[in-house]
Order: sequence, then C-alpha cells, then structure tokens
Amino acid sequence: MVTVEIYEFVRLFFEVPIYHLILEAVLIIWVLSLILKRTKKSKSSLSEKASLWDRLSEHEKEELIQEWTPEPLVPDDADLNPIKYDVIQGKVGKHVTIGGRQYLNAATHNFLGMVGDDRVEEAAVRCLRKYGVGSCGPRAFYGTIDVHLDLEKRVTQFLGTEEAVLYSLGFSTVASAIPAYAKRSDVIFADEAVCFAIQKGLQASRSEIRYFRHNDTAHLEQLIEEHNKASKKLKPKQAALVRRFLVVEGIYANTGAVCPLPELLRLKEAHKLRLFVDESLSFGVLGDTGRGLTEHFGVTARDVDLICVSMEASLGSVGGFTTGSFYVADHQRLSGQGYVFSAALAPLCAAAAMCVIDQLDEQPEMTAKLRSVCRAMHKALANIDGLELCGDEVSPVKFLQLSKPRLERQQSEAVLQHIVDQCREAGIALTRAHYLEPEEHRLPPPAIRVTCNRLMEPEDIRSIETALSRAAGAVLG
Repeated sequence: MVTVEIYEFVRLFFEVPIYHLILEAVLIIWVLSLILKRTKKSKSSLSEKASLWDRLSEHEKEELIQEWTPEPLVPDDADLNPIKYDVIQGKVGKHVTIGGRQYLNAATHNFLGMVGDDRVEEAAVRCLRKYGVGSCGPRAFYGTIDVHLDLEKRVTQFLGTEEAVLYSLGFSTVASAIPAYAKRSDVIFADEAVCFAIQKGLQASRSEIRYFRHNDTAHLEQLIEEHNKASKKLKPKQAALVRRFLVVEGIYANTGAVCPLPELLRLKEAHKLRLFVDESLSFGVLGDTGRGLTEHFGVTARDVDLICVSMEASLGSVGGFTTGSFYVADHQRLSGQGYVFSAALAPLCAAAAMCVIDQLDEQPEMTAKLRSVCRAMHKALANIDGLELCGDEVSPVKFLQLSKPRLERQQSEAVLQHIVDQCREAGIALTRAHYLEPEEHRLPPPAIRVTCNRLMEPEDIRSIETALSRAAGAVLG
C-alpha cells in the first residue's frame, strides 16, 4: 500500500509542468531569505546596541538612566480629583438617608418601590437561609440552583414566551445577548440613542452597525432599502450569509422616549429582520399588568425575537434575563459570555425578583399607580422656567435640559449640578445624568435625571416641582 502511494506521488510529480516547479522553488527560496535576513538584522541591531552600551562609562550610563522619563500611566490633563460618592445608610425606597439626613428619592430606578417591600424581603431571607449568599460557579459548572430554573420558568409564564435565560448582572445581559447571535458578516440596525450596555454589545459583535435617527422609522426604512440595494450586488451565496438585526429599547434610558413598536414590527416582517428589544425600563412599567412594551401596544411578546430585561429597575433586584422562543433563547447557554463565564446569580436575588413578578400578577393596579405618578410628574416638570422637559409622559425617567443651551458642555453641566445641589439642600435627592463621554456613540446633552416611584404622593411631586423651580430660578436668574 505504501509502495503504491509513493509510486503515485512520483508519477504526479513528473506530470507537473517544469515551469510550475521552478516558480515554487523560487518563491520558497525568497521567503526563506526574507526570514533569515530579518533574523540576522535584528540580531545585528541588538549586538550594536549592546556594544554601544558597553563602550559607555559608568558615569555616562548613570546619566542616561537619570535622563530617561517613562510614559505616564495617566495623561497629564486627566482629572485627578477622587470621585465622591453619596454613601447611603439604610434602604433605597421612597426616601433615602445620606449622611444622617433623609431625602425624598427621585434619583434611583426603584420604580415599583419593591426595595424594602415586606414580601420581597421575606422571600429573600427564606432563600438566604436555604441556599446561602452566593453561587460561586457559572451556570454550567455547578452554579445552577433550582431557584434559577424556577425564575426562568416564571418569566416565561408571565410573558407568554417559551424560554428564558438568567444573567447575574444587568449590564451584561444585553451586552452578551447581542454578540451571541450577531457576527462579523452581519448587519445591525440600531437606534442612535441606545444605552451604553447595548453599545458595548454592538461593539463586541463586530458586525456592521448602521445607526438610524432616534425613533425615526422613516430613516430606518431608508437605511434598510440602501442595504437591500447594496446586497443585490453581492453574489447569491454571499448575500445569503448576511443576517440583519434590529436593536431598540422599550423606554430609552438616555431619552425617556417610548419606541414605536408597531412600525418596527411592520419593518421586521417586510424586510425579514430579527428584532431585539431591551425592556429594562419598560418591564413592570408599561402595559395594564406591567408586561412591558408588547402589552402597551397590544401585541404578544412572541412577536419580538428576543426581549432583554435588567432586574435592577422595577424588579428591585440584581441581574437580568432574556426571553423568547426556545430556539433563540437557549442558544445563549453556550454563546452568551455573561452567562457562560460569570458566577450564577445569587439565589436570594432570584427569589426576590420572582416575588415581585408574583405581585405584578396579583396586583396589576401597581403599574396603573406608577403610570399615574409618571403622568403627574411629567405635568409638574413641564413648565419650569429655564429647563426643558424630555421623555414620554408614561416614562418613569424624565430629563431636564437647559432650554437655552448657549454654554459649553462643561459649563452647562456645572449649572445643572448647581441646581441639583440646591434641590439637595431642600431635601430632594436628584442626580445629573452621567456618561462615559469618550466612549458614547451619540453623547446626550447635559441633563438632570428625575425618576418616579409608585409610592410617591401628590405632595411629594409638588415638593420636587417646587424645589426644582426655586433652584432653577436662583441659578439661572
């Protein structure tokens, strides 16, 4: 058998044209000469430097060492002032205690007021006594606990989907889900106002990203048509490999606007897009029973390919989940990096989130109360002199920008921070919207962020309005 193979190789060798063999030999010799030449050059360069150093006296060597200045780890123009945090004592509920003083809380995302809820605390404590605090292992490596599976099942029952996947960090949920599906050869259409977590997911996917103007479905359709025309120039096999995704938020964390889901679903069906919606701020807020954006517009959750939710807002817990069809969602158990490589969610956090979902099912009026607070807050903040209100009236996150932004960005931020500080003195905890400026795709304008809480009463909203009006009047003149 070996003799036959050798004979066949010799026969084929002599059948190859002589010019082909000569060309291959020349190429091999050329490549080898380049490698040897480069190695010889690097060795000679090192030897020359060594000989120069050896010829220097000890005094000259010492002078060179003293003159050498290493590159600074931090640029000279960097802000070296340490970040000052507001340290909270106690629960982050309707009120928050900072430095021993109690403030009305209009700064955190505890929309349903579930932080400090008695039933949620009892569920978490029971789970703590049974399982302890941490999981100390990724889901696939002795990190899966039955309470994780219970929460995933509860999510699918609540939203009417087939499968849910639980993550241990809210930020990594959507940031891991996007690159789990979208790859280098794919195209993603994304709203230009998407939050930072989505931006990192888009970047990690290495796909071609095409941003459309915020909530502008006409511009989105234009970009899709342009891509369709360009795809026709590709070979059929190449065009078949290109998958197209559409990524949006239910309520945008950077603007407080609600996305136009019906129009997006029309474009999804017409152009065969895969639709991903981040409902971190809309879950537990929109819809008659808090089921989010799809319920708000009267469609089913199955109309969306993948829904991503951070449990660090309405659910008052930690972590996040994605949900959709079994085929789509389960793929993340092998491809979602935040799922595969992170320690599983602390069991008590899963139990707390599950308790909140149970309460949403039992008390749908909670979301109605929250929306009434959102509308009342929107009305109260709409006519503050010097400040312009941004965001949808049903959004629990409002943004107040300078109505006449004639200042540089840093000056505008300083003015808004002064207003925030004035409100703080009046007993209202607010915050200015902060961003990683060099990293943001589309840096939002400076603004004060005001959040709503289901537990707020009309007098609380009046207190916030009064404090902002007085502060804006004093600072803006």
